Amino acid sequence: MRFEFGTATRIIFGPGRLSEAGPLAKEFGSRALVVTGRELQRAQPLLATLHACGVETASFAVAGEPNLETVRRGVSQARQERCTQVISFGGGSALDAGKAIAAMLTNPGELLDYLEVIGRAKPLISTPAPFMAIPTTAGTGSEVTRNAVLAAPEHRVKVSLRSPWMLPRVAIVDPELSYGLPAAITASTGLDALTQLIEPYVCSRANPMTDALCTEGMRRASRSLRVAFEQGRGQPAAREDMAVASLFGGLALANAGLGAVHGFAGPIGGMFEAPHGAICAALLPHVMEANLSALQRRQPQSDALRRYNEVARLLTGTPSAAAREGVEWVRALVADLQIQPLRTYGITRGHIAELVDKAAQASSMKANPIVLSPEELAAILEKAI
Repeated sequence: MRFEFGTATRIIFGPGRLSEAGPLAKEFGSRALVVTGRELQRAQPLLATLHACGVETASFAVAGEPNLETVRRGVSQARQERCTQVISFGGGSALDAGKAIAAMLTNPGELLDYLEVIGRAKPLISTPAPFMAIPTTAGTGSEVTRNAVLAAPEHRVKVSLRSPWMLPRVAIVDPELSYGLPAAITASTGLDALTQLIEPYVCSRANPMTDALCTEGMRRASRSLRVAFEQGRGQPAAREDMAVASLFGGLALANAGLGAVHGFAGPIGGMFEAPHGAICAALLPHVMEANLSALQRRQPQSDALRRYNEVARLLTGTPSAAAREGVEWVRALVADLQIQPLRTYGITRGHIAELVDKAAQASSMKANPIVLSPEELAAILEKAI
């Protein structure tokens, strides 16, 4: 058994912990670029604690999922404003943008020098500027991962800027920041979190540390995602559970891997304007079903089958549940949380061949518990459309 585990230098979790951002940021310098989603107003409590501690700020809003130009503009602003650190406050888009800006703020050359797939994939030369991640959704786990996912519209793909040095110096996970999330965002981000617990648990690179995180995360998500979706602000315990589940999913995927859901999600996100979490949610039950069928036919002795049985037991709460019951539980949850099929975003059967080809080459696909044939991959998309 061989594995390693890397994560943010410091993880701070709990209701009200946002107030600690100011004193922590002060340690990294007196000027910060604060990267937010499109609604800067939501970051006012963060800005207040920063200013109270003598940290001056420049704000940089990320309206949608970040692309290469987003990062270039952010780096330019950070340099003009003489910022010594980057703080992201928002969902996965704001966190990934901030992570990439912090990396490029201290590294020479062009972004394409360091990007995977479409760039030269060179390793970073210098340590990124100090970066603090503060998620406001419970989904991506980007606050504890070592890569930033960026869209490259001209190439119709999503690619990663990746380095162990990109792990945040500080991750503050305050469940109170997710209390006001709309139901639709609670659903898509929550199902992304669940996907990022199931996939690392059954993947080919699972290890004992990520297993422990995934099982506890699935247990919490199974009891609280539906509650958070249906009752929202009135259920702080459910919001806390989902914040834990999201954090644990990020820790797991960064140290084990993912699978076919995310293998598809990258190419789809690069070709269509669709929320990442919604894509994952639409694909999840169909990928689980395809993996199970392929494993039973071609690798009936695979440990992944035992793991899918354990997923079913964790999700349903039934000690005797088998893998197929886990698939049906997920299918019912996706329906109840009103997740739309992929055709909602303009994806048609005419796109299947290209998406299958791109997904087969995706880095996430490499950890899927079994290699799926082009026909099996196409069938997944057929069902998800």
